[in-house]
Amino acid sequence: MKQSAPEITKKRMSSEDRQSEIIRVAVELAAEKDVGSVTTQDMADAMQLTQGAIFRHFASKDEIWLAVMGWIRERLMGVLGKAASEASNPLDAIQRMFLAHVAFVSKHPAIPRILFSELQHKKDGKMRHLIQELISGYEARIAGLLEDAKKQSLVDDKLDSKSAAVLYIGMIQGLVMQVSIFGGKRSLMQEAEKTFPIFLNGISKRETV
Repeated sequence: MKQSAPEITKKRMSSEDRQSEIIRVAVELAAEKDVGSVTTQDMADAMQLTQGAIFRHFASKDEIWLAVMGWIRERLMGVLGKAASEASNPLDAIQRMFLAHVAFVSKHPAIPRILFSELQHKKDGKMRHLIQELISGYEARIAGLLEDAKKQSLVDDKLDSKSAAVLYIGMIQGLVMQVSIFGGKRSLMQEAEKTFPIFLNGISKRETV
């Protein structure tokens, strides 16, 4: 008697693992197309699931992007924290964080697109507040390191640490935008390595004659 082939069953994932997979796929899709045009059906197709399966784990598309924002914040802060922990002084920490941030964005090119898209199209709401909190917290951390650098006489005593921190964030945003405009003609990491010394020179303590 001919035996039937054994039935292949798909491994059931935990809810947490499935949510992580949906977040990962959403980020990957955002690297390929405009964030606003990424649909839950696109996510379902990429995962070979039904759209209903997506909504068993997230109540709406907005909820997915909120989870994506949480994913970005957690990983970016982890990368920055590791970079700072390996530094020899506050200025070294700032430089390591700058380059680590750029490397993180280079690895995940969809991230700037996600952040800027949400800021442009969501004039109010949870996502905008999350992004504002991320940037404000980041600026405060850089400003704090600059204040520590003042105490160690590594930067000018009159430096406006808060404004310098805003400039620091602005440099990263500007570099990302320029590289995006020029495509493969410019390397984000190479541009960052050339730009940061200019920032460092501008804030460093001047020797009095």
